[in-house]
Amino acid sequence: MFNTLSDRLAQTFKNLRTKGRLSEADIDATVREIRRALLDADVAVPVVREFTGQVRERALSVEVSGALNPAQQVVKIVNEELVGVLGGQTRTLRFAKNPPTVIMLAGLQGAGKTTFAGKLGRWLKEQGHTPLLVAADLQRPNAVTQLSVVAERAGVPVFAPHPGNTSGADAEDGPVIGDPVAVARDGVETARQRQHDVVIIDTAGRLGVDALLMRQASDIRDATQPDEVLFVIDAMIGQDAVATAKAFEEGVDFTGVVLSKLDGDARGGAALSVTGVTGRPILFASTGEKLTDLEVFHPDRMASRILDMGDVLTLIEQAEKAFDAEQAAQMAAKVESGQDFTLADFLVQMQQLKNMGSMKKMLGMLPGMGQMRDAIENFDEREVDRIEAIVRSMTPAERENPKIINGSRRARIARGSGSTTTDVNQLLERFENAQKMMRQVARGGGVPGMPGMGGIPGLGGGKKARGRQAPQRKVKGKSGNPAKRAAQERAAAARAAGQTVAGPSAPGSAFGVGGGAASSDQAGAGLDGLELPPDLEKYLGR
Repeated sequence: MFNTLSDRLAQTFKNLRTKGRLSEADIDATVREIRRALLDADVAVPVVREFTGQVRERALSVEVSGALNPAQQVVKIVNEELVGVLGGQTRTLRFAKNPPTVIMLAGLQGAGKTTFAGKLGRWLKEQGHTPLLVAADLQRPNAVTQLSVVAERAGVPVFAPHPGNTSGADAEDGPVIGDPVAVARDGVETARQRQHDVVIIDTAGRLGVDALLMRQASDIRDATQPDEVLFVIDAMIGQDAVATAKAFEEGVDFTGVVLSKLDGDARGGAALSVTGVTGRPILFASTGEKLTDLEVFHPDRMASRILDMGDVLTLIEQAEKAFDAEQAAQMAAKVESGQDFTLADFLVQMQQLKNMGSMKKMLGMLPGMGQMRDAIENFDEREVDRIEAIVRSMTPAERENPKIINGSRRARIARGSGSTTTDVNQLLERFENAQKMMRQVARGGGVPGMPGMGGIPGLGGGKKARGRQAPQRKVKGKSGNPAKRAAQERAAAARAAGQTVAGPSAPGSAFGVGGGAASSDQAGAGLDGLELPPDLEKYLGR
């Protein structure tokens, strides 16, 4: 959503970093580029004017002039101001002291209210609540049916006493079908009787703001006295976001904003405009079509994404939900015990990775990934499925011991998974690298590719990186021959323990003194009886 804005800001800050000291002209040029970037992203003009004014004022202050790195200080200022424009602090839903908590959804037709109702119901259910959806949109064709289907998929009950408009014709200009106000009121009463602690009311929308829409929404609000009125707005609406938000603010006085379709390719100015114009916080962001694609909106994390600083906290939260703690503990214990990482373990890890959602989204949350945006966009999400198919085409013995996979087995695996032998070979090669890394970790050597740890190309483990490393000094007295060095180490351990050293390595055995079974003391006694040249005696400590 914010790719264009992010790229423009990144380029602006890149130019700043080349300067050790910032002049007023440098700051003015930077602010000018930020202004252009925001306007190109469809951010409302009043918001842009206020934002750039704050950035310029702070950039010209002692805060920057006295900083060791002025460019980084300007980036910090822009980040803080972005957080302020997006709402400052994270605001969560307010629940009623006496259940049920009533949440009313408002917005234009096509903004995504019905889908969001299902997503919110599922999210609340995961939080331990017992939500009830109320179908108060009796105007849009088959809106009640759509809400019922979404509610069933979300595993949430729905209150729909009236079928609404089932004719397929738009009833916007025709007679009113049913009484949405009565449906909303009865829905709240039903939730109270059935002891549902949250009620989500899906209301009708219009293609544009009109008096009938606002009157109906206002009547539903007066009848149900909702604890939260959430204004659902399409993030791709552009400059019209300001006028629409102001109209709904005057008509229903909403308490929070929901951004839908945040995964689109529009410029995303609505996200930066609505809160700045209305002063109402953004509570949720819908990031996809699946019922699981719903995020609590964190202004600081969104600002970090826009500035290509990543969103590691959200990534960690998603990983905690997707990964099984018990399986992770078992894997850690297996690595610590020195057991080999197998393809069966690899398959489990891949499945848990799939549970986290889109790989593109996860990669996009890592810091600095804006520079690799083209590669991320070209990444095929089905690659994970192909890898899983290849591993599942192997026998249990092959997963436990990949070394037995010869040419005929590879051909069979390729046919079974619908891939090629080359794909199987590449997977086995990547797995072998992963296995080596796990062995390195088990030995306490850390992850290959980090400083002092060879392995992953591009992370310090390639041939060039090894060539840059300082040459290792040979320890004096230790042989480079593995067999001979092992014998030396055994002999040294035996001498330290005061044990007999057998074989040719025993002291004096080369002179025929202190034979193989002789102890070190006997050997010393034999040498004492020898008549040696005076010059040699000093080397024997005499």
